[in-house]
Amino acid sequence: MAMSLPMSSEATPDHFRFAGLRRLAKLLFGTPLNAALTLLFGALLFVTVPPMMRWLVIDAVLFDPDPNACRAATGACWSFIYAKSGQLLFGIYPFDERWRPAIVCLLILALLGWSVRPASWTSRLLALWVAAFALIFWLMGGGGFGLAEVPTSSWGGLPVTLILTVVAIGIAFPVGILLALARRSTLPAVRVGAVVLIESVRGLPLLSILFVASIMMPLFLPEALLPDKFVRALVALTIFAAAYLAEVIRGGLQAIPNGQYEAAASLGLPFWRTQRLVILPQAIRVVIPALANTIIVMIKNTSLVLVIGLFDLISSGKAALADPEWPSPAAETFLFIGAIFFALSFSFARFADFLERRGPAAH
Repeated sequence: MAMSLPMSSEATPDHFRFAGLRRLAKLLFGTPLNAALTLLFGALLFVTVPPMMRWLVIDAVLFDPDPNACRAATGACWSFIYAKSGQLLFGIYPFDERWRPAIVCLLILALLGWSVRPASWTSRLLALWVAAFALIFWLMGGGGFGLAEVPTSSWGGLPVTLILTVVAIGIAFPVGILLALARRSTLPAVRVGAVVLIESVRGLPLLSILFVASIMMPLFLPEALLPDKFVRALVALTIFAAAYLAEVIRGGLQAIPNGQYEAAASLGLPFWRTQRLVILPQAIRVVIPALANTIIVMIKNTSLVLVIGLFDLISSGKAALADPEWPSPAAETFLFIGAIFFALSFSFARFADFLERRGPAAH
């Protein structure tokens, strides 16, 4: 029978606890600079946190549906968010049909959650996304199988933000890869065409591209060939994202040593198989942080579609604030919207960190 040895006095639980406290004290007060910064940060927390908590929680109106309660309160009016949650999340979508965008949001978020699992990275994943988006556009637009037709001009809120983000980035990523390869091509016409497209798009602000798609395109195309405003905004976002992603991926391609190309050539691999099996996996892994940064910026850039009349989350928030019955709690509304954007951006940032840790470049 194994006998346990008595714990020495140097390995008691109190010893480990005091050792941890000593390390913490050394970290916070080990040098005069650390001590000054700790005291300054502690004073800042003491000054800001209590009034913030009073406004956010203690003096806030949480679920009272009476607008007068918000007018009389000295804290946040969260009951406005509770009462207007349908309008904030789904914009001007018909009230009786809001179950459809609710299902769309849940479906997109579920697919995103499924897609981050390495076990799901098979050839069937693309087919699943294509089928899912066919279902999503049918649910949002209706017009068949008993669903009332809802034009894209009546779409709004979180579904618009999610659809624009996922579709624009999903299409822009492979297009960006092709543009990056084209810019490094030895064929002058292909290389010059890619350079002109990338630099032209990167030299323009996204707002101007959205205005071109929304205002100028109807001047050049007949009405029969003109897509609606939602599709035009989606195309503009896709082109803008593809140009920026192309430059990020090109940086990764330049980081790959020539020996990788020579090794693939010695195996007799043709150009596209070399890129698919050897070069691109390494190049993309190298630039994961830059790719994540670009994609997070694009997630937030979808809010710019409000300038061309699309009801994204911010537009829905502004429309909800126009209700004269409520005291227009703008801070609470935009905190709620900001929390949604933060959740989307932070989740993708954590996924990018997972990819970095998973790849051999992390070692």
